[in-house]
Amino acid sequence: MTIGSDTPRTGRRLEAEAVGFADLFLPKLITVLREGYGLAGLRADAMAGLTVAIVALPLSMAIAIASGATPAQGLTTAIIGGFLVSLLGGSRFQIGGPAGAFIVLVAATVQIHGMDGLILATFLSGFMLMAVGLFRLGSFIKFVPYPVTVGFTAGIAIIILASQIRPLLGLELTQTEPGPLAAKIPVLIDGLPSLDSITVGIGVAAVLVISGVRRFLPRWPGMLIAVAGLAAASWAFGWEVETIGSVYGGIPSGLPMPSLPTVSFDKILDVLPSAVSFTLLGSIESLLSAVVADGMTGRRHRSNCELVAQGVANIGSSLFGGLCVTGTIARTATNVRAGARGPIAGMLHSVILLLVMMVAAPLFAAIPLAALAGVLVVVAWNMVERQAIATLLSASRGDAAVLLITFGLTIFRDLTEAIVVGFALGSVLFIHRMSRTTAVDARAVPLVTEDQADGPSDDRDPYEAGAGTDPEVVVFRISGAFFFGAAASIGGVLDRIGDGYRRLVIDFAAVPFVDSTAAHTIEGLAHKARKNGVRVFLTGVAPGVRHDLEAHGVTPPLVTFVERIEDAAAAHVE
Repeated sequence: MTIGSDTPRTGRRLEAEAVGFADLFLPKLITVLREGYGLAGLRADAMAGLTVAIVALPLSMAIAIASGATPAQGLTTAIIGGFLVSLLGGSRFQIGGPAGAFIVLVAATVQIHGMDGLILATFLSGFMLMAVGLFRLGSFIKFVPYPVTVGFTAGIAIIILASQIRPLLGLELTQTEPGPLAAKIPVLIDGLPSLDSITVGIGVAAVLVISGVRRFLPRWPGMLIAVAGLAAASWAFGWEVETIGSVYGGIPSGLPMPSLPTVSFDKILDVLPSAVSFTLLGSIESLLSAVVADGMTGRRHRSNCELVAQGVANIGSSLFGGLCVTGTIARTATNVRAGARGPIAGMLHSVILLLVMMVAAPLFAAIPLAALAGVLVVVAWNMVERQAIATLLSASRGDAAVLLITFGLTIFRDLTEAIVVGFALGSVLFIHRMSRTTAVDARAVPLVTEDQADGPSDDRDPYEAGAGTDPEVVVFRISGAFFFGAAASIGGVLDRIGDGYRRLVIDFAAVPFVDSTAAHTIEGLAHKARKNGVRVFLTGVAPGVRHDLEAHGVTPPLVTFVERIEDAAAAHVE
């Protein structure tokens, strides 16, 4: 029995990671071209690129405005950054551009250091991201525990929602709107008497149109329909509301000339904390997005190559006056669902945005800011992983504490502080759980091993040796604590299962405990296997481990729990 390779058994291809230094940083664009790229692939990528561009057009402008920048800067970021991410990246399907997760950090940086400070921080962050990738530190980003990512993502969503209350309600504030949530709320309450009913109607209409289209016409571009329709209505009826034209003077019909940011030693020291924050969040966000694409397609991204590309993209964006660039989960998922074949889809999405900017920029002036606020309200709502939060809160007190503390620090303190503290708490929780483990195999064994028939010295009962050679059965044994630090590597091995197998057997006999990240990894793997017609068996699972797995949705019929490996091998598969 061998680990599934990149060579397809029934027509699908799974990419094998190369071990050479050069291959580790080989852009996936080169991989796709080497495999053979014809007219059919170009046609599929062109349609996917057009679909993603339709989604990215209103979203890029909305994110930029919420970040304290101009809508033109948002489009510039999507065009320059998105093109470079796809050209040089380690993921076939990654779509780069401005991301909602960065709104909080970018807005704070603009407020403290001005636009020049933001561009310099983005420029420095680009070099930091390149260094993280070149030194092969991308794998360490995967060690962030699952409750931390869920907590800070939910916290960011709340802050984004709060930042859109003023444009959504058309409030006229008597003072500058504060950035921190605690200080913002009283100012917004004081401004409620100035509420504008037409502005509220536009914002609510945008939310309803986007939600309705997503539910009843899921293949239609709900955000673009809402923004374009409300812009046309605002112009036709002469509504006196804030628009891109009235606030920003419209959008230029092209990109600005590139220029180096203003650099001085003192300025670098001032913006260095922001640059570090951009690097940390950008690394996490881009690799999470790449993992989502992997889960949807069965491919494998090159994490360090992806980070190098993200670094180059941030440098390029800053040279054109753009914002931070990262992989965007929603647009990447849209790219996959639209049938993209490779990175050319992402490159074409940027080209299409540039063409639209050159041709239709004057029309953007009529877009109401309340409509873009409605877009971000929907984005914020979708960022909150409600099912994951409910699961983590009920699964264990430790995971619930990490989630809530990360969430609270994100809202009331600082995103970087929330991630660092959350990671530290996750590590302490792991040490606590390890201290309570009473039966740990002290023998030196690999973390994930290919299974074989038990020998006389093994603790478990022997099972039929044929289970390891059955062409329809693949057996893996996990040895040791299965926690967030090991979840990425174990998930990476298990994800390589090729077609042709009908049963995946994962032996948990040597696993003393699992945490929420590990359970989430198994759940995602099981869903992927079921989609591919593979039945998943978990064997030798201790009662405590099974309880933790079931708390995170790893339950029958998604998986089948059996005592022995031969029971799984002999089970009937329909």
